[in-house]
Amino acid sequence: MSIPLLSTLIFFPVLGGLSLLAVDRQQTGTIRLMALFIALIEFALSLPVFLFFDKTTHLMQFVEHHRWIPALNINYTLGVDGISVLFLLLTTLIILLSILVSWEAITDKVPEFFISLLLLEGAMIGVFCATDFFLFYIFWEAMLIPMFLIIGVWGGPNRIYATLKFFLYTLIGSLLMLVGIILLYLNGGHTFDILRLAGQSYPLKLQLILFWAFFAAFAVKVPMWPVHTWLPDAHTEAPAAGSVILAGVLIKMGAYGFLRFSMPILPQATQAMMVPMLVLSVIAIVYGAIVCLAQTDLKRLVAYSSVSHMGFVTLGLFALNQRGLEGGILQMINHGVVTGALFLAIGMVYERTHTREIVHYGGLATTMPVFAGFFLLFTLAAVGLPGTNGFIGEFLILLGGFERLPWTAVVAASGLILGAWYMLWLYQRIFFNGVNERVQGLAELNLREILTLAPMVLLIFWIGLYPNALLSFLHVSVAHLVEQVHVGGLAPMVGAVLQP
Repeated sequence: MSIPLLSTLIFFPVLGGLSLLAVDRQQTGTIRLMALFIALIEFALSLPVFLFFDKTTHLMQFVEHHRWIPALNINYTLGVDGISVLFLLLTTLIILLSILVSWEAITDKVPEFFISLLLLEGAMIGVFCATDFFLFYIFWEAMLIPMFLIIGVWGGPNRIYATLKFFLYTLIGSLLMLVGIILLYLNGGHTFDILRLAGQSYPLKLQLILFWAFFAAFAVKVPMWPVHTWLPDAHTEAPAAGSVILAGVLIKMGAYGFLRFSMPILPQATQAMMVPMLVLSVIAIVYGAIVCLAQTDLKRLVAYSSVSHMGFVTLGLFALNQRGLEGGILQMINHGVVTGALFLAIGMVYERTHTREIVHYGGLATTMPVFAGFFLLFTLAAVGLPGTNGFIGEFLILLGGFERLPWTAVVAASGLILGAWYMLWLYQRIFFNGVNERVQGLAELNLREILTLAPMVLLIFWIGLYPNALLSFLHVSVAHLVEQVHVGGLAPMVGAVLQP
């Protein structure tokens, strides 16, 4: 394709966001409409990548290649495969809905807020498209700045603490990843090309060092236990849009890093660390679910549920088989949809009550029945009810985990029971148990809010009833990844056996 579609997806929201600086900052209505128009166009531009993607090959598509820094063999190279293409569409949708949910919630520094959202969108898409490790790192770090501002400027009372914690955790992890990138560059033929790096063989000792260097960045981003503690604070203090983006896209990038770099480039280390990663995943599933039962804050409860649900994701990924990997990737999308929807809904009710304490609610089903209906659908999807998108992802993950290590699937299944417990208990306390005086007379959802939540409902049932719509993108790319991990892990041992 002659049109540089991926570059357009990266830089259009950046340039569109900067164009808001030309508008009088007092014309907040115009600024909101322009931001919405830019996000709508961006979403429309992402559709051709999804619709014209060739599912029969694992090769990168919509490829762009330009020499950038020849002296260091650094190139501007972009491409998407069956794994990354799904996250482009998710990103553009999440940003669009984040703008809608912020329509009335953000009244201070309105131009700067929407500029930050659009800059963040460009950086996130860059992460999913970059096939040069140096370029990937640029986009990876660029995400920190707008997210830091979104939490730190428009967040809650403890926003400074939360945003500094988020920044330090992710920055330290990223610096260790940079060390790993430099080591890989020096030992991989002085190239940053991801595909070429994945086609080479490295000593096991070096692979283990690189695995843990990358783990520092990716595990924090997931976030995996025990480096998860920044997430509840960030979610609690972030505005609704910030929480939606964190849950919907940002934390998926850690798992994506494992898929794109750790597994294909470091197959021996990946196999060697499979059991510890599965153990950490199971701990996250159970720990996150148990901690949810003790939460009194709506957003903290959903934040800790993300720790548990992302534990399922890493369990599927490090099962290192077709079912587990497909289930883990699908669950990344599902979690972005369901948890993003929950944070959208919480943001809407918070605008009316200005409290996130669960005890301040009760009887909301009486005053906001339409909202109660939406929230019930999101709750049922979160607990994995058959027919919703949450079910199929968790089912595949448990199948993959059982094939790899049966006990991991058995323990992880207890997380499903705990998940149903805390989510249904949350729903009971918010929507029933008498009518709390704080919720009396609350206005029902307006048309804008219904239109914001409706796409999530459609995705929940579309993926839940017809999961092959997304799984069909994954089959070939995941099969190739499984082959890379297992053949790459066996190759050094075969060579050692064949040596005279």
